[in-house]
Amino acid sequence: MEELEQLMSKSGYIADHEILTAVFLSLSLKKPLLIEGEPGCGKTELAKVISRVLSSELIRLQCYEGLDARSTIYEWDYLRQLLKIRMEEQRKSSDQIEPEVFAERFLLKRPLLKAVMAKGPTPPLLLIDEIDRADEEFEGLLLEFLGEFQVTVPELGTFRAATPPIVIITSNRTRELGDGLRRRCLYLYLSYPSAEKELRIVREKVPMASERLTQQVVAAISKLRRDDSMIKKPGIQETLDWVAALLALGKTELDRDAVAETLGCVAKSSDDLIRLRSENVERPVAEKTARR
Repeated sequence: MEELEQLMSKSGYIADHEILTAVFLSLSLKKPLLIEGEPGCGKTELAKVISRVLSSELIRLQCYEGLDARSTIYEWDYLRQLLKIRMEEQRKSSDQIEPEVFAERFLLKRPLLKAVMAKGPTPPLLLIDEIDRADEEFEGLLLEFLGEFQVTVPELGTFRAATPPIVIITSNRTRELGDGLRRRCLYLYLSYPSAEKELRIVREKVPMASERLTQQVVAAISKLRRDDSMIKKPGIQETLDWVAALLALGKTELDRDAVAETLGCVAKSSDDLIRLRSENVERPVAEKTARR
């Protein structure tokens, strides 16, 4: 686990013991890792970092409502198949053409099939991102895939992974996931980082920022996250964007003018932006952070 921590640290990811343990066990036991948490807590970034440190191909399946087998497993390249038929129909019978048309070279591999058919010394990392956005029917399809790490293409047969892929599943908890999926996975919950951890993240990602500015921004972000009236609470990326924007504008501290000019880096909905401006949030945020 120490080696994993060193590799993740070199990749610029600040991981605490809970994260390291969950990732290490997922890799060691070859079990999928389900990561839940609020948007912006670094779930997707964690999967990307694991892919980088292991030199694994990252295969990403972004979930959405209406996701089905055709979108996730395979499709046929109908245009190329049609061209093949037209080229061969003068010389061959339909029975002779059919096996050539339904050949693997005409197969469009979608994420699940790509993960199963991947070749190489290191298994790929399959990121199933925001599974809570997909329908329950897709969850059922995924259970079958996770059980055997195989998929079936009726015209070609069953493809099974020589080595099971590394699987990371993320959820923003917009709906409750089924027990079947949860039982097949190890579990990790990511919340917003502590102020101390977020300071380390900003220092790592935006090293040009002064210590004073970094501390002021992190304190301001923490204050906004505690505001229950915020529709979209700022995530880690908003913190980094805010610091970078202030640097780009030549700001050295988070005063009222700086907050007013860059509030759009933090508020990501019109309702939040209008409300924060109407409440003159620049003053309490700037004054509170200035005292720290």
